[in-house]
Amino acid sequence: MKKYILILPILSCLLACNRNKLNTDASGVFESEEVIVSAQQSGQLLRFTVHEGDTLTEGQVVGNIDVSNIILQQAQVKATIQALEMKKTNPVPQRELVQRQLAVLQSQLEQQQREKTRTENLLKADAATQKQLDDINSSIDQINKQIAVSKQQINLDNSNISTQNSTIFSEQGPLEKSVAQIQDQINKGQVISPISGTVLTKYAQQGEMTTIGKALYKMANLDTIHLKAYVTGAQLTEIKLGQPVKVYSDQGRDNYREYAGQIYWISDKSEFTPKTILTKDERADLVYAVKIRVVNDGYIKLGMYGEVKF
Repeated sequence: MKKYILILPILSCLLACNRNKLNTDASGVFESEEVIVSAQQSGQLLRFTVHEGDTLTEGQVVGNIDVSNIILQQAQVKATIQALEMKKTNPVPQRELVQRQLAVLQSQLEQQQREKTRTENLLKADAATQKQLDDINSSIDQINKQIAVSKQQINLDNSNISTQNSTIFSEQGPLEKSVAQIQDQINKGQVISPISGTVLTKYAQQGEMTTIGKALYKMANLDTIHLKAYVTGAQLTEIKLGQPVKVYSDQGRDNYREYAGQIYWISDKSEFTPKTILTKDERADLVYAVKIRVVNDGYIKLGMYGEVKF
């Protein structure tokens, strides 16, 4: 009777151990697409609110680099543009003056035309002389010449002013582009999160000096990560892109958490088995890497080992 009592606990332990043992096809490590955010401007970090573990959203401003010198450069260029604006000539006042003169001449011409008609009628009745008519015709001719000169003056003034302003515009155009370029440099003084994700590592502190290209922090989107596993050549024929699979994360004490995964990348080149990875057939030297996309519920951590069943 004592033998049966000792054997039953042993059998129960063996059954439990067999239940906890997974029969999977490959194993690997959970990874993510990491982004290193670097400074796009040189200067002192006036504000830098990033902390490891923070969750950032795409486009969020998390810091500012001192760009006061660049702002002063932009102000100087804008002052130069404003000075050029003052040099421009407005053609409207000059044009209005000549047009008023034209209106007076046109009125005088109409008056002389009426006087000519009246004198011609008087001449037919012998109440006027030919000289009076000739004087009126001469006056009309003179007024027409003055009108032609005034019109030419308007065209000449417009041409001269246009040429003068065009020269100023040719100087202003490059300056305005310089303002836009300087504004771009000012905008780069802001440290902006390029993606939504979690801060993994912080490389800089507020108040430090930074330079263009210097790493400030590293982040990754941990909502969706991938398991990079390795399969043998024989297993390669059993999988395809877009194939749904089951992924298991090791929770310790022979416990595993199951997730739904999808194969989204298969390497087209074989490589030697990494020392830390054991495939189903450990004797295979050459294996192929695959990446499986998994929606993370927060329990999967980067660097954890995972198992996959096709």
